[in-house]
Amino acid sequence: MVADDSSQPLLDLPAAVQPSLLQGFPSRKQQAGPQFSDHLPVARVLVESSLPHLDRPFDYGVPAGLDDDAQPGVRVKVKFNGQDLSGFIMERVAESDAGHTLLPLAKVVSPVPVLTPEVRDLVTAVASRYAGTVSDVLRVAVPPRVARLEKMYPASAEAPTAETEESAAAKDPGSDAAWASFRNGSAFLRHLKDGGSPRAVLNPLQGYGPAGWPQLLAQAIAAAHASGRGAVVVVPDNRDLDRLEEAVGALLPEQAVARLTAEDGPTPRYENFLRILAGTARVAIGTRSAAYAPVKDLGLVVCWDDGDDLHSEQRAPYAHAREVLLLRAEQSGAACLLAAHSRSTEVQRLTETGWALPVEADRTLVRRAVPRVVNTADSFEQERDPLARIARLPGAAWRAAKEGLERGPVLVQVARAGYAPSLVCDDCREPARCAACQGPLAVAGASGTSALPQCRWCSTPAPEWHCTHCNGRKLRRGATGVIRTAEELGRAFPGKTVITSSGDQVKARVTNSKALVVATVGAEPVAEGGYAAALLLDGDSLLRRESLRASEDTVRRWFNAGALVRPATEGGLVVVTAADTAAVGALLRWDPAGYAERELSLRAELQLPPAVRIASITGPRAAVGHFSGAVAAQLEQAGVRLRTAGPAPLILSGPPSTRRSPEDVRTLLFFPYAQAAAVTRVLRATRAATAAKRSAEPVQLRLDGVDVL
Repeated sequence: MVADDSSQPLLDLPAAVQPSLLQGFPSRKQQAGPQFSDHLPVARVLVESSLPHLDRPFDYGVPAGLDDDAQPGVRVKVKFNGQDLSGFIMERVAESDAGHTLLPLAKVVSPVPVLTPEVRDLVTAVASRYAGTVSDVLRVAVPPRVARLEKMYPASAEAPTAETEESAAAKDPGSDAAWASFRNGSAFLRHLKDGGSPRAVLNPLQGYGPAGWPQLLAQAIAAAHASGRGAVVVVPDNRDLDRLEEAVGALLPEQAVARLTAEDGPTPRYENFLRILAGTARVAIGTRSAAYAPVKDLGLVVCWDDGDDLHSEQRAPYAHAREVLLLRAEQSGAACLLAAHSRSTEVQRLTETGWALPVEADRTLVRRAVPRVVNTADSFEQERDPLARIARLPGAAWRAAKEGLERGPVLVQVARAGYAPSLVCDDCREPARCAACQGPLAVAGASGTSALPQCRWCSTPAPEWHCTHCNGRKLRRGATGVIRTAEELGRAFPGKTVITSSGDQVKARVTNSKALVVATVGAEPVAEGGYAAALLLDGDSLLRRESLRASEDTVRRWFNAGALVRPATEGGLVVVTAADTAAVGALLRWDPAGYAERELSLRAELQLPPAVRIASITGPRAAVGHFSGAVAAQLEQAGVRLRTAGPAPLILSGPPSTRRSPEDVRTLLFFPYAQAAAVTRVLRATRAATAAKRSAEPVQLRLDGVDVL
């Protein structure tokens, strides 16, 4: 969503906190040793520290010997409180308002200005929106330095030659027919080519072939490139990145595109970063950190599948790539394209407010381009197969797989990896838990419950397990994983190849051979010519997850899998095994926009995200009470009243090494977008003041977390 608080100041600290921030500076009696530069002798440096009360620039003197290298955006070393700390020069000014003699810069680490003014403003806005520190955002925005690569940077900064421009123009831009088939599609591309900045929401119908989403995105990128501008594209993972890179490479020259992802390693990542910084690469594609790429003359930002949780940064301040790109589009006046097979409620809110326009397919095209969808839980299928509701593989799904295997590969989507990834009590069906850490019990391999169960978190065996609810001692499988599903299908279809894709063995592509492809949600490979059929199992299990977004995320996963199947005109069929709900209805009609509209209206009625914004405060009960009380008092003075929930004990999940203390609690703050600037400013200032005074234990502050409800 577009933030209403992007212009708030870097930090607003109480006056009582300020003296503690100056401890890194000498007193007036101390004199700076070296002679400072005659031209803009003061450098304002942001030190790399996650401490909230140090989240502001500090003034340092620029020695005359460092005048040429100490430019805004470069990495430096400074003395702070007796320590050598790294930092970035934010700007050079003529005078300091610090009121004391300045320490000199200790060292210019590199003369390469890795922090451009545009990215500096962007990271400041992101930190403000998420009530975090600029230093934490910079850790994501600027990749780790590889010193030997910087020797090539001045040479790479040369402007593109005429030969380069000619080779770029020689590429065949391809046909715009795929875009023309969408309402507003041709107008969007034409506006991009003419140098405009349209904002659109696109729901592609297919995930493979010439009309697949990588080709559609590549054509939009090529249109922005043709207008002489750059583009930034963010995708969830490396499988999507590989497909997009291939599609963009067919339309643009290799030197025009740079790939940014941490999984490629520090050297390729930093080399491509320097190419973008120099301007030789005008298109940056990558995973979430690519949203900060220093592309020159930015004309287009693109986010693919924004509902994927991989877009959320897992470290403070937990920024979402979609929001970073929206802030960037607002700041730079660039075009914006949000594309996915489904539609998130956040994107639906943007269309309903008029910030972005939908690029949609007519119903005639939808019926022609998507597979037929059958639900085994509807009344017609129930009459034909009374056991369909409780069967792991209902008759309709079995027939779809059998007939599909005669034409090509068949996709089978399951909810969980492993063999039998969870166990439950045979009497009361309560999940079986470890006595040591309360983790889930499971058994490995095909030996089933006769094998010794052990904890999936701490690996403690449970030979004498008994149920804490009914005192039962017999276990049964609570879920069937991908490996057991593959074994069962192999027995059901003897002689057919069974391929699995899950965990650390995820496959990107499969051939058109007649095989069963069993994959966990999100790990579905792409079939070259599309799948003949797809079986979406464990739908009820996905919909029952304890999360506000369980239904929305399940719909997204269903649409992503269904888009890999051939159209109904070619015999493509999708079978979903779930209760007849609104989520299933959206898939049957192939109407992601309608489902997002319904879901957002329900959230608005209940005043839940994304209809409102949310802040989560987690930590010890006393610290959470102190922090939330201070925030509420300051906001009440400003005339802002919050709706709160909590403090409440946390529902512990995950291995003990990754979860917080059992004594921790959480308080939720709900506030409208109109008051977001005031609320986030107070949250940020309170966090900094608490850290400086050490008046309470630190708390975890997280805004707009997609998994907090």
